[in-house]
Amino acid sequence: MFLDALRPSPDGDLPGPVLTEITALYASNHAFHALSGDFPDPYDIRPEQVAAELARELADPHTEVLLARGEGLLVGIAVTLAAHPDPADPDPWIGLLMVDASLPGRGHGRRLAELVENRLRAAGRTAVRLAVLDENTTGLAFWTALGYTAVDHRQDHRLRRPCTVLRKPLTSPAAAPDPASGPAPGTDPA
Repeated sequence: MFLDALRPSPDGDLPGPVLTEITALYASNHAFHALSGDFPDPYDIRPEQVAAELARELADPHTEVLLARGEGLLVGIAVTLAAHPDPADPDPWIGLLMVDASLPGRGHGRRLAELVENRLRAAGRTAVRLAVLDENTTGLAFWTALGYTAVDHRQDHRLRRPCTVLRKPLTSPAAAPDPASGPAPGTDPA
Protein backbone atom coordinates (compact mmCIF):
# COMPACT_ATOMS: atom_id res chain seq x y z
CA MET A 1 0.00 0.00 0.00
CA PHE A 2 1.20 3.52 -0.74
CA LEU A 3 -0.15 7.03 -0.15
CA ASP A 4 -0.69 9.61 -2.84
CA ALA A 5 -1.73 13.19 -2.05
CA LEU A 6 -4.95 14.25 -3.76
CA ARG A 7 -4.23 17.17 -6.05
CA PRO A 8 -7.12 18.99 -7.72
CA SER A 9 -6.60 20.59 -11.12
CA PRO A 10 -5.63 24.30 -11.22
CA ASP A 11 -9.34 25.20 -11.46
CA GLY A 12 -10.09 23.13 -8.34
CA ASP A 13 -11.72 20.15 -10.02
CA LEU A 14 -10.90 16.53 -9.27
CA PRO A 15 -10.16 14.20 -12.16
CA GLY A 16 -13.37 12.30 -13.02
CA PRO A 17 -11.97 8.78 -12.56
CA VAL A 18 -10.47 9.69 -9.17
CA LEU A 19 -13.74 11.28 -8.00
CA THR A 20 -15.58 8.12 -9.11
CA GLU A 21 -13.19 5.96 -7.05
CA ILE A 22 -13.48 8.17 -3.97
CA THR A 23 -17.27 8.30 -4.24
CA ALA A 24 -17.41 4.49 -4.37
CA LEU A 25 -15.19 4.30 -1.28
CA TYR A 26 -17.41 6.79 0.61
CA ALA A 27 -20.57 4.97 -0.54
CA SER A 28 -19.23 1.64 0.73
CA ASN A 29 -19.23 3.13 4.24
CA HIS A 30 -22.94 3.90 4.49
CA ALA A 31 -23.09 2.65 8.10
CA PHE A 32 -20.49 5.23 9.18
CA HIS A 33 -22.19 7.99 7.19
CA ALA A 34 -25.55 7.08 8.75
CA LEU A 35 -23.91 7.55 12.15
CA SER A 36 -22.02 10.74 11.26
CA GLY A 37 -24.76 12.55 9.35
CA ASP A 38 -22.19 13.91 6.91
CA PHE A 39 -24.41 13.18 3.90
CA PRO A 40 -28.19 13.63 3.57
CA ASP A 41 -28.73 10.02 2.44
CA PRO A 42 -25.93 7.64 3.45
CA TYR A 43 -27.26 5.07 0.96
CA ASP A 44 -27.11 7.51 -1.96
CA ILE A 45 -23.80 9.35 -1.80
CA ARG A 46 -23.21 11.25 -5.02
CA PRO A 47 -20.00 12.46 -6.70
CA GLU A 48 -20.97 16.12 -6.39
CA GLN A 49 -21.45 15.67 -2.62
CA VAL A 50 -18.05 14.02 -2.25
CA ALA A 51 -16.44 16.70 -4.44
CA ALA A 52 -17.96 19.42 -2.25
CA GLU A 53 -16.75 17.69 0.93
CA LEU A 54 -13.22 17.30 -0.44
CA ALA A 55 -13.19 20.92 -1.68
CA ARG A 56 -14.17 22.04 1.84
CA GLU A 57 -11.33 19.97 3.30
CA LEU A 58 -8.76 21.17 0.76
CA ALA A 59 -9.73 24.84 1.26
CA ASP A 60 -7.75 24.70 4.51
CA PRO A 61 -4.03 25.06 3.66
CA HIS A 62 -3.16 22.88 6.69
CA THR A 63 -5.17 19.93 5.35
CA GLU A 64 -3.92 17.10 3.20
CA VAL A 65 -6.10 14.42 1.60
CA LEU A 66 -4.19 11.18 1.10
CA LEU A 67 -5.36 8.33 -1.12
CA ALA A 68 -4.24 4.83 -0.16
CA ARG A 69 -3.72 2.48 -3.06
CA GLY A 70 -2.92 -1.20 -3.04
CA GLU A 71 -3.00 -3.78 -5.79
CA GLY A 72 -4.05 -1.07 -8.25
CA LEU A 73 -7.15 -0.15 -6.24
CA LEU A 74 -8.14 2.77 -4.05
CA VAL A 75 -8.45 1.03 -0.69
CA GLY A 76 -8.64 4.01 1.65
CA ILE A 77 -8.52 7.73 2.27
CA ALA A 78 -7.03 9.79 5.07
CA VAL A 79 -7.45 13.48 5.80
CA THR A 80 -4.77 15.03 7.99
CA LEU A 81 -4.62 18.45 9.57
CA ALA A 82 -1.17 19.84 10.26
CA ALA A 83 -2.73 22.39 12.62
CA HIS A 84 -5.95 22.15 14.60
CA PRO A 85 -8.28 25.18 14.61
CA ASP A 86 -7.50 25.59 18.32
CA PRO A 87 -4.07 27.30 18.39
CA ALA A 88 -3.39 25.85 21.85
CA ASP A 89 -3.41 22.34 20.35
CA PRO A 90 0.14 21.54 19.18
CA ASP A 91 -0.55 18.17 17.55
CA PRO A 92 -1.51 17.32 13.98
CA TRP A 93 -4.85 15.53 13.59
CA ILE A 94 -6.23 12.68 11.58
CA GLY A 95 -9.54 14.17 10.50
CA LEU A 96 -10.73 11.09 8.62
CA LEU A 97 -9.44 7.62 7.97
CA MET A 98 -11.72 5.42 5.94
CA VAL A 99 -11.14 2.18 4.06
CA ASP A 100 -13.29 0.51 1.46
CA ALA A 101 -15.90 -1.41 3.45
CA SER A 102 -16.13 -4.02 0.70
CA LEU A 103 -12.57 -5.13 1.59
CA PRO A 104 -12.93 -6.12 5.27
CA GLY A 105 -10.39 -7.97 7.36
CA ARG A 106 -7.36 -7.34 5.15
CA GLY A 107 -5.53 -4.96 7.49
CA HIS A 108 -6.00 -1.94 5.23
CA GLY A 109 -7.16 0.28 8.11
CA ARG A 110 -4.21 -0.62 10.32
CA ARG A 111 -1.75 -0.20 7.46
CA LEU A 112 -3.23 3.14 6.40
CA ALA A 113 -3.01 4.41 9.99
CA GLU A 114 0.65 3.30 10.16
CA LEU A 115 1.47 5.08 6.90
CA VAL A 116 -0.14 8.30 8.13
CA GLU A 117 1.71 8.05 11.45
CA ASN A 118 5.01 7.41 9.64
CA ARG A 119 4.40 10.42 7.40
CA LEU A 120 3.77 12.64 10.44
CA ARG A 121 6.78 11.20 12.26
CA ALA A 122 8.99 11.90 9.21
CA ALA A 123 7.75 15.51 9.31
CA GLY A 124 9.10 15.78 12.87
CA ARG A 125 5.77 15.55 14.65
CA THR A 126 5.84 13.90 18.09
CA ALA A 127 2.18 12.99 18.57
CA VAL A 128 -1.12 12.84 16.69
CA ARG A 129 -4.73 13.32 17.73
CA LEU A 130 -8.10 12.39 16.35
CA ALA A 131 -11.69 12.37 17.49
CA VAL A 132 -14.14 9.50 17.35
CA LEU A 133 -17.87 10.07 17.52
CA ASP A 134 -19.06 8.78 20.90
CA GLU A 135 -21.57 6.48 19.18
CA ASN A 136 -18.84 4.93 17.02
CA THR A 137 -17.82 2.09 19.33
CA THR A 138 -16.16 0.20 16.47
CA GLY A 139 -13.99 3.21 15.67
CA LEU A 140 -13.06 3.69 19.31
CA ALA A 141 -12.03 0.03 19.60
CA PHE A 142 -9.94 0.27 16.42
CA TRP A 143 -8.02 3.35 17.53
CA THR A 144 -7.42 2.17 21.09
CA ALA A 145 -6.06 -1.11 19.69
CA LEU A 146 -3.55 1.01 17.76
CA GLY A 147 -2.32 2.61 20.99
CA TYR A 148 -4.40 5.80 21.06
CA THR A 149 -5.67 6.91 24.47
CA ALA A 150 -8.57 9.16 25.39
CA VAL A 151 -7.49 12.65 26.45
CA ASP A 152 -10.75 14.64 26.22
CA HIS A 153 -14.47 14.55 25.52
CA ARG A 154 -16.02 17.41 23.55
CA GLN A 155 -18.11 18.32 20.54
CA ASP A 156 -16.66 18.46 17.05
CA HIS A 157 -16.27 21.94 15.56
CA ARG A 158 -18.42 21.55 12.49
CA LEU A 159 -21.56 19.63 13.48
CA ARG A 160 -21.34 19.79 17.30
CA ARG A 161 -21.44 15.99 17.73
CA PRO A 162 -20.13 14.46 20.99
CA CYS A 163 -16.69 12.93 20.50
CA THR A 164 -13.87 11.27 22.36
CA VAL A 165 -10.51 12.87 21.58
CA LEU A 166 -7.65 10.38 21.37
CA ARG A 167 -3.91 10.99 21.27
CA LYS A 168 -0.91 8.85 20.45
CA PRO A 169 2.76 9.73 20.91
CA LEU A 170 4.68 9.07 17.70
CA THR A 171 7.50 6.89 18.94
CA SER A 172 9.46 4.52 16.75
CA PRO A 173 7.28 2.26 14.56
CA ALA A 174 8.62 -0.85 16.32
CA ALA A 175 7.14 0.39 19.62
CA ALA A 176 3.60 0.52 18.25
CA PRO A 177 1.23 -2.26 19.38
CA ASP A 178 0.08 -4.82 16.82
CA PRO A 179 -3.71 -4.27 16.64
CA ALA A 180 -6.32 -6.57 15.16
CA SER A 181 -6.65 -5.87 11.48
CA GLY A 182 -9.80 -4.66 9.82
CA PRO A 183 -11.34 -1.62 8.24
CA ALA A 184 -11.00 1.65 10.11
CA PRO A 185 -14.18 3.59 10.66
CA GLY A 186 -13.88 7.31 9.98
CA THR A 187 -13.03 9.99 12.45
CA ASP A 188 -13.75 13.68 12.73
CA PRO A 189 -11.55 16.39 14.23
CA ALA A 190 -13.14 17.84 17.34
